Amino acid sequence: MIFIYNDYGGTHTTSLAAAYHLKKLPTDRKLTKDEIVHVDYFNKLTKHDLGKLIFHGIDEEGNKVYTLGRKNNKYVVPALKSFIELLQEKYDFNEKVIFSNTSPTVPLVMSIGGFFLGG
Repeated sequence: MIFIYNDYGGTHTTSLAAAYHLKKLPTDRKLTKDEIVHVDYFNKLTKHDLGKLIFHGIDEEGNKVYTLGRKNNKYVVPALKSFIELLQEKYDFNEKVIFSNTSPTVPLVMSIGGFFLGG
């Protein structure tokens, strides 16, 4: 299986979601600021990384975990889903792909911070 966490910039909530998924972060308490800023790719991607799948690792069940920054483009994920369906139909691609939009989890303060940081 392939997991693709996606949102506007692909560098904040997606990076945190991937890190949680890969069990790189504690789940029994609130994260410290230092833990957050040291998450792989957190606030480190640029506009040149938009639209690119960023590989974060393989989980304990052997699933690949990626993130994707898509800006406001509502067609990116449907296009990818359509492409995956084509691969499944024409080329015997049997991998299940899960898209998870992390945008609904973004608090207003983080959205504003991402805007000012260029995320």
